[in-house]
Amino acid sequence: MLYLKIIAIPCFVLSNHVFRASAVPMDLNVHPEHLPYILNSRTDHNKSRCWGYESDCDIDHRYLDPVCPGPETSWAPTKRDQIDTFYDQGDFGYVKQQREEITHMCEPINQDDSSLECTNHLKFCRGHNIMINFENILNKNHPIRYQMDVLSSGQIGGKCKLHKEKLDAQCDHLSPLQSWSPELRFFTPIENYPGKCDLIITEPTVIMKIDATVNMYHHFCDFLNLYASQHVNGSGASMFSKDIHILVWESFAYESAFSDTFQAFTKHPVWNLNTFRGKVVCFNDIVLPLLPRMIFGLYYNTPLIDGCENSGLFKAFSQHVLHRLNIDQKPNANEKIRITFLSRNTKYRNVLNENELITALKNYSQYEVKKVVYSGNFLTFKEQVHITYNTDIFIGMHGAGLTHLLFLPEWAVLFELYNCEDEHCYKDLARLRGVKYITWRDINKFTVQDKGQHPDQGAHAKFTNYSFDKDEFLDLVDEAATHVKKYKHGYSPKLHDEL
Repeated sequence: MLYLKIIAIPCFVLSNHVFRASAVPMDLNVHPEHLPYILNSRTDHNKSRCWGYESDCDIDHRYLDPVCPGPETSWAPTKRDQIDTFYDQGDFGYVKQQREEITHMCEPINQDDSSLECTNHLKFCRGHNIMINFENILNKNHPIRYQMDVLSSGQIGGKCKLHKEKLDAQCDHLSPLQSWSPELRFFTPIENYPGKCDLIITEPTVIMKIDATVNMYHHFCDFLNLYASQHVNGSGASMFSKDIHILVWESFAYESAFSDTFQAFTKHPVWNLNTFRGKVVCFNDIVLPLLPRMIFGLYYNTPLIDGCENSGLFKAFSQHVLHRLNIDQKPNANEKIRITFLSRNTKYRNVLNENELITALKNYSQYEVKKVVYSGNFLTFKEQVHITYNTDIFIGMHGAGLTHLLFLPEWAVLFELYNCEDEHCYKDLARLRGVKYITWRDINKFTVQDKGQHPDQGAHAKFTNYSFDKDEFLDLVDEAATHVKKYKHGYSPKLHDEL
């Protein structure tokens, strides 16, 4: 494992009560393939390796170019236009757009003044020397989550020249998880900084408004957008420093079966609003990252053009998390195709004849079959990811567990047994990650237990259970195996050793 340690000694404000981090080591512990891209991102020339969003990054040198196989171009006029559209919708092209949109909402006049910069619609913002007053939380008699009244006028601000009309114009996506409008509409200039702050946080702080933490699909939208925001915000060796704080914008103590993922981003405990309840806090540097439910956002609500796949952003995210969590890939000594069958421990979308299907697979000597239940009651999250990363064919019903496709190897196949009439959810996520996707095609070859009953919407394909034709199932697995054998043979991850 390639590991560099760069020592940085930061300067601190010695005023009031300060959280200090003296002589803080800044660890550049990154996936080896990413190292030259990170180091080159700080330079203004000689971009032999670049992520794709840098102003002088040539297409031939960027991290990864999407592919759009076949002659069709969807609604794009040319194949190049089709590739570029996908790149802008779900790849580092999206990051480039955000970086180009950043503009001052509150501008410093003097060197030590505050600043606030944001992209259009306040999807992403960053600030320097920002005051936040958390006194309102004392008066809340109910837990805070997905609320837009956490702050009021004057409870967030800085010592800078506010462009109020510009800020107000960008507060048009006023929704808890779509933008930072609910909070920044109250931004007010202040005469003195740090003024009467009770605390001063010197380390960079990322404030996150997160989606449902119990659901892997939704929570990983948070993590993907956090990773993308690190690209939007920075460059060079410090952009992936773990010496940052995470403040979750709700009063609940953060808990999730997927909490280990935060270890890829911070070495500190995760804060919540109650951490600063009743306090006035000054943050030397804050980042308000891209959010999980943005209009035309990343991962969720992404309007992908048809026919394209393989986002470098999603691949880099997968590699970054795997590396930071120390998930390794074990050699497959017997050269069998490793099949993981994800069994659901839920009321609905169970495979009623899964034992029959698994037994049928085990009759084939070329397969090594493992049935798993991805639940903290049986496996830790890291253990789950390790199994996924060492899987060739991942099989399961429509459900959040299929989000594990983000951590499949390059050559692997996701076999969503049945999409339950939600056609694009995991198909598009597989396209973004760049792994092959297949699903059930002949609806006459599976049996539905009943029509299903949604609590509010009546009959619903997600609220019932299924049995699948064994022979059709084996044929689809054989199709997946053919793909694995074609692309896994001789595969070697591309490692860049340029510094």
